[in-house]
Amino acid sequence: MAIDQLSNTTTISTHEKAMQINLDRRFYGTFAEIGAGQEVARWFFVVGGASGTLAKTISAYDMAFSDAIYGKGERYVSQTRLQNMLDYEFALLIERLNAKRGETTSFFVFADTVSARNYLGTNECHGWMGIKFQLQPGARSSEIIIHVNMLDKENLQQQEALGIIGVNLTYGAFYLHSEPEKLIASLLDGLSTARLEVDMIKFIGPYFINVDNRLMSLQLVEKGLSNATLIGANGDVLQPSEVLHKKPILVERGSFRPVTLVNLDMLDGARQHFLRDAEVKEEETVELMEITMRNLLTTGTIDHRDFLARADTINAVGKMVLISNYAEYYKLAAYLQRYTKRRIGLVLGIPNLKELFDTKYYDMLEGGILESFGRLFKNDLKLYVYPFLDASLDEIITARGVEVPEHLKHLFTHLFENGFIEPIDEFHKEYLGIFSRSILAKIRDHDHSWEQMVPPEIAACIKENYFFGYKA
Repeated sequence: MAIDQLSNTTTISTHEKAMQINLDRRFYGTFAEIGAGQEVARWFFVVGGASGTLAKTISAYDMAFSDAIYGKGERYVSQTRLQNMLDYEFALLIERLNAKRGETTSFFVFADTVSARNYLGTNECHGWMGIKFQLQPGARSSEIIIHVNMLDKENLQQQEALGIIGVNLTYGAFYLHSEPEKLIASLLDGLSTARLEVDMIKFIGPYFINVDNRLMSLQLVEKGLSNATLIGANGDVLQPSEVLHKKPILVERGSFRPVTLVNLDMLDGARQHFLRDAEVKEEETVELMEITMRNLLTTGTIDHRDFLARADTINAVGKMVLISNYAEYYKLAAYLQRYTKRRIGLVLGIPNLKELFDTKYYDMLEGGILESFGRLFKNDLKLYVYPFLDASLDEIITARGVEVPEHLKHLFTHLFENGFIEPIDEFHKEYLGIFSRSILAKIRDHDHSWEQMVPPEIAACIKENYFFGYKA
């Protein structure tokens, strides 16, 4: 055992976890692994007593064998392939062993399909892994599925990391299933975020009927297992690369507490500019509404109900939610550029544009603001800037007339004249006076005029679910 310095708790080693599972006669099952050796199964052989745990191990590396067993698919390292592996092997276990030992055994299947570093180092290093398991003999099965990005530079190190996280996932399913947050925190026991990133997790089945996978996705970012995670427009958790891969991406950052007519007007106006690019097609474009952890932590702690209210209202207007730990725009840009070389557009207002030109945010960079902008505007990224109503002057300020520090004016002019910063000219002037904070105040004060400041779907969602302090 070891002491986790961050949480000041005792961490069970990988060896101890594998040994505990091997000595627990309740669980018996199959390990099916493709792509990086049988690294998870190996742990159970190495510690001893594997005959009490392993019914079978299999590694169908050849595509013809894999297709013959699990069916053909477009991508071999995918959630679909993983699901086919889990379903096929679990059905086989029940078929062959249920009559013999089904009354006393909880069956399980662990599976992974992985693309570890190739000889030339040219491939995307990532993998899907999951476990389908019973907690009592004869019970309906449940599942935990995760997606990992492997960050080690050497193939052997990646294999080692996969073996450890596979044992952690198996141990978590058997012994931490009733505490999903602890299970998530334990996934990187014996590892670090420098080696592995977990950017999607999904709990499925009767054991997890009360688990909200959106909150589990939030936990991945909150606990540092990933810097970003994605929730689909229907509320399902998604794996970012499968959505963003080689797509044009338009992102609006905000608090969305709640989504207002201004938020949608900003996105609509930016989209018109975005689609003028000859290479961008509307049907290909991915639109995201991004909430940063800094925004969620404004009160010091994360209010889960408040987070779900924001997610639900964003989904109500058919948009996806990106939760990120990227306070700086250049870090968000670098994250998106991992997945696409197509056009990326960031939608922001005048106050955020001014903040972007505040040099205090770049003190930690050797090259200061120039380095941050070099990273930000890589691959032809553009900023689409929504106007601001200065109520004191009754004047609308656009990106053309924004004031930046004197010593940065030439930099701003360069970016503006070369099209990196574009003002949004298509907007509804009557929306400019709408602010989330005034809507929240009106909701608390039972002033129903707030309903005219948000889309009808949002108003209905807030009233139906009593979000943001609403009372009938």
